[in-house]
Amino acid sequence: MATPWRSLGGKCRLLMNAAAVTTTTKSSAAAATTTVKPVKVILKPVPISPILKDFMGGTPEASRTEAVKKVWEYIKLHNLQNPNDKREIICDQKLKTLFSGKDTVGFLEIARLLSQHFVKTG
Repeated sequence: MATPWRSLGGKCRLLMNAAAVTTTTKSSAAAATTTVKPVKVILKPVPISPILKDFMGGTPEASRTEAVKKVWEYIKLHNLQNPNDKREIICDQKLKTLFSGKDTVGFLEIARLLSQHFVKTG
């Protein structure tokens, strides 16, 4: 004669397998609905200073990445990198107004010097 535990054991496994399948489908469905990512701070357009607005072509808002891209486009277009050290940018009059009157700027300084032109909100 089969013991009551033995006959119950097979049914418990069936129930456990069914429960495992339903929890995985439920969690994957929940994960699929919650994949909305927030906008990162450097990608979010914010109000900019009048100096940067003139440099950017009159747009009242810009993201930090857009501003850095525009500065690099300007540098490449006007060949303002030091030929001996490409990490150094030789500022013309337009860049001097943007970078607080500095004659030369390191390429790592560009983002830091541009941060003063982004208006703090909130």
